[in-house]
Amino acid sequence: MRSDLVVDVTPTTINTALTEDGRLVSLQRESRDASYAVGNLYLAKVKKLMPGLNAAFVNVGYSKDAFLHYLDLGSQFNSYAQFIKSVRDSKGKKPASISRLQLQPDISKHGAIADVLEQGQELIVQVAKEPISTKGPRLTTEISFTGRFLVLTPFNDKISVSQKIKDHAEKRRLRALIESIKPKNFGVIIRTSAENKRAAELNAELKVLLKSWDDAIAKLQYSTPPSLLYEEESRAVGEIRDIFNPDFESITVNDADVFEQIHNYVSLIAPERADIVKLYTDDAPIFDKFSITRQIKTSFGKTVSFRSGAYIIIESTEALHVIDVNSGNRSKASTDQESNALNVNLLAAEEIARQFRLRDMGGIIVIDFIDMAKAEHRQQLYQHMKELMSKDRARHNILPLSKFGLMQITRQRVRPALDITTEETCPSCGGKGVVQPSLLFTDKLKDKIDYLINSLGTTNFIMYVHPFVDAYLKKGLISEYFRWRREFGRRFTIKPDQTLNYLEYRVIDKDHNEIDLKEEKDTSSSTASKKEHRSRSRSKNNDDE
Repeated sequence: MRSDLVVDVTPTTINTALTEDGRLVSLQRESRDASYAVGNLYLAKVKKLMPGLNAAFVNVGYSKDAFLHYLDLGSQFNSYAQFIKSVRDSKGKKPASISRLQLQPDISKHGAIADVLEQGQELIVQVAKEPISTKGPRLTTEISFTGRFLVLTPFNDKISVSQKIKDHAEKRRLRALIESIKPKNFGVIIRTSAENKRAAELNAELKVLLKSWDDAIAKLQYSTPPSLLYEEESRAVGEIRDIFNPDFESITVNDADVFEQIHNYVSLIAPERADIVKLYTDDAPIFDKFSITRQIKTSFGKTVSFRSGAYIIIESTEALHVIDVNSGNRSKASTDQESNALNVNLLAAEEIARQFRLRDMGGIIVIDFIDMAKAEHRQQLYQHMKELMSKDRARHNILPLSKFGLMQITRQRVRPALDITTEETCPSCGGKGVVQPSLLFTDKLKDKIDYLINSLGTTNFIMYVHPFVDAYLKKGLISEYFRWRREFGRRFTIKPDQTLNYLEYRVIDKDHNEIDLKEEKDTSSSTASKKEHRSRSRSKNNDDE
């Protein structure tokens, strides 16, 4: 299976799309100023104890206090708390090493939060779940640093090997190797990707993870809560770290800085594959180029169609997702109703498993499949869904179909489900139902071009429009586009953008900064208006920098 990763970097977001054989299977959208990402380490302070919940609310600097449950403290919490206190008390001195620490007895699994924490206590916490809806982040004090092959866990002297490594001799080799190179009082989880890797590769990554821990502890000495001690890699790099495999054919990025980050990371973990990371420099939107925008439009929304005319309907609430399977108008449907139901359900299971990864759906999911009378068919569907979900990296649990034909699934939720609205509101009327004549839209575009070139002196800019508008402007030998270029000179370009609504446009200058023209009413703006617009543009560019 061919896997490709496409990274679209915009001024406000980083969008990461994973395709398998050209089909979109995963989409991540991260704000460029997003904080509280899963894996980040913070020095925080306990704000309030909640004995009834056996948990505490912790201040990590978020608008809502973060949640820390007793079970997320970890069995080695006593050793952890003792070490933090010794580091905080050693300002001006070299912090003590965990390797010299005498580990304390484990805390009870059935203890109370008030027995181990007190209000105002300082903690190193790690984000386990991002803020979702009205809830703050969920935290843990079981610290871990994740790498490509290994996961480092301080205050834990155990070595664990992935159960997906089936070769017992390889398991013994990896365990003995890590045992010989890891420091005392550090645990290591050996990931599946470590199978058959050389000692030098594993040792190099272990050193990188240990350095991340040392850097966080160095900040701990002088930081004031709440403060960030360690920041997880960018979502794009994190995505590659978790899914990178020999099947990757290309990683395409449209931003030079993010390209450099990803190229450096791939060069580190797989030097022989570094050339698959490519910088995209075309003017056309990168998601349009790789047909991802079209797939997003067809894959998100309430109704999702798949093969043979069948479709599923997805309804979501705060804690529950409900999916209904419908056969639709199947032109090649079997005359046997039972076989037809089984066929549709098997196809629906493939699309549903894809939708879980695509939307990052989590929590409780209930699927209403088409009723099947035969028990062997229900079992076949259950096994098929388990096989499809085996590729899903999120923890999940699948129950067999109930007597009502419902399948219940729970899936790990660490960040909000991705909700993309595919319906388009009319940009001219705002949904009121009355629009200006669309025939005059081209006149409006011409006025904007005239204003940019003759009033603002802007040149070499790109105007993006809906593909239908682009096709209209460029139709014929002597097209409207040709006339405009002849009138204004070849100082601008018009390109299609599938993300835009029908009567919508945007303008990008030669430095790839967006020019805001929404407040410009006509081309007869005064000199004062012209200066004000330039001032706003300079202010916007300074803010972006």
